[in-house]
Amino acid sequence: MADVLPDLALRPGRVADAAGLRVISGLVVSDRYLRPELHQSPRDAHRDSTELIRRFHRHGRLLYAVTPRFALSASEAMLEMCGSLLAEHEGLRVQTHINESVAEIAEVPKLFPWAADYLAVYERFGLTGSNTVLAHDVHPTDGELQRLAAGGTSVAHCPSSNAALGNGIFPLLRHVEAGVTCAIGTDVGGGTGFGMLKEGLQAHLMQRVSADGMNLDPARLCYLVTRAGAEAVGLGDEIGDFLPGKSADLVYIRPPAGSSLAEVLSRAQSLEESLAAIFTLAGPESVREVRVAGQAVHRAGELVQGPQLAR
Repeated sequence: MADVLPDLALRPGRVADAAGLRVISGLVVSDRYLRPELHQSPRDAHRDSTELIRRFHRHGRLLYAVTPRFALSASEAMLEMCGSLLAEHEGLRVQTHINESVAEIAEVPKLFPWAADYLAVYERFGLTGSNTVLAHDVHPTDGELQRLAAGGTSVAHCPSSNAALGNGIFPLLRHVEAGVTCAIGTDVGGGTGFGMLKEGLQAHLMQRVSADGMNLDPARLCYLVTRAGAEAVGLGDEIGDFLPGKSADLVYIRPPAGSSLAEVLSRAQSLEESLAAIFTLAGPESVREVRVAGQAVHRAGELVQGPQLAR
């Protein structure tokens, strides 16, 4: 099996593990609607996923996420394989996309004529629930929102991607009123980067121009990019805030002297004003340090070698 998976597939997990990072990731599986050279058979996808799970799931701070690219890219056999992985291994997560665009939604009944809606496809194969994060959900039905909330499935709002691809404005208020757990994420395939501060600002701006937008004040934005994300991936009891007993996973932001952000922060009269300034003006240059479980894994300009964790 060691010869089956190329080093390119193994290296990200090795690097993350060596650095002590907390990462939830997995092999993207697809057998249609993607470049042919990226297609896999369900059998090969099961073999490769099983090997990656063996090597990385629950090693150090790593967790494995079963990742069908999205329903259109995965046949029923592939989705069934994804459900099999969940039954075979404890503690796996699931990540995929749903209701991203009107055109995508229109294709679902053509490929899955038995499905009442998009969410029903994932439900049939056991791919929803408290360990699942579905990206986008720009155009949900009321029934889908009710079932997402009832089953504990979370949604990752990816505002930059939604805007860049012209897919619409995320109905955050509808999700919150329905009781769906929402966090902010980045879909860099269609978005503009990994930065949560930038995504938070973009989410605020998108809600401002929405006909039924939700007011995202600085405190709400801070929640959406921190604790909400922890809750979405089932780690709310371990990370996401500074409550006693939780892991010290944090980003230390200190802007360069003389920068616009430094000047604004020096005049801020409240925590709310400081948070607003950080979301508006902070970039990579203001990130001085990143810590995971209290251990520094990054300092400005360098990657710090993390502790060797127990296997």
